[in-house]
Amino acid sequence: MSRHPSYGKSNKGATKRNVLGRFERIDVLRKLGRWDESKKKITGLPKTPVK
Repeated sequence: MSRHPSYGKSNKGATKRNVLGRFERIDVLRKLGRWDESKKKITGLPKTPVK
């Protein structure tokens, strides 16, 4: 029995994601100078550009 072509691709992680995780967004905000270290809230992060 053969495997489906979408199963086990070698370049699975090479595709560009269009959503950043929370810590990735915080890193982008730090680089842009828009992250306030005193605020440690989980919700309400501002939008960030995805490169």
